[in-house]
Amino acid sequence: MASRGNQESKPTELKLANMGNASVRYMRIEVILRSVLFTATLTSVMALVTSKQTELIPIPFPPYGSPKYSLAVLSLACLYSIITTLLCFAALMRRSGSSRKFMSCVVVIDVLLLGIIASATGVAGEVAYLGLKGNSNVGWHKICNVYDSYCRHIGISVLSSLFTSIVLSILIVFYIVTLSRTRNNSLC
Repeated sequence: MASRGNQESKPTELKLANMGNASVRYMRIEVILRSVLFTATLTSVMALVTSKQTELIPIPFPPYGSPKYSLAVLSLACLYSIITTLLCFAALMRRSGSSRKFMSCVVVIDVLLLGIIASATGVAGEVAYLGLKGNSNVGWHKICNVYDSYCRHIGISVLSSLFTSIVLSILIVFYIVTLSRTRNNSLC
């Protein structure tokens, strides 16, 4: 009877060991995705910062539609990605994994940040489109044929912001899958 009890406890121990390995694997993937998020936001910020002009552009952007909004949002996203990458890396080094409360808070902030980055991408896209095509109804002329470096930097920023949105979407789906798997494993 004692040998039967030992046999039943071994599969349970194996399940717990496999759950620990899965948690470490999830944390590694998360650290990698967070590092990619940091790189994408930093690229976008650097593209916006280095797109300076020596002359004023005669297009009066509204205050909410200026590239400064995109720069502020992307800088915030860059800071957030640094903080969450360091927190996830610390959890990986401790091999304790992340708590559900922490993961839930991070996924909520990720969703909010995704919406804000999407709006910043739209603003930067608007600036790029107006620079490329102009607006004949208002009398704004194309400027990309004169300020080609500025338009390239804005275009790089828009592409990088889109990539940032994709990475954040992947992180959100990854969190949902991770939370559902840990919840299912703890119920079994």
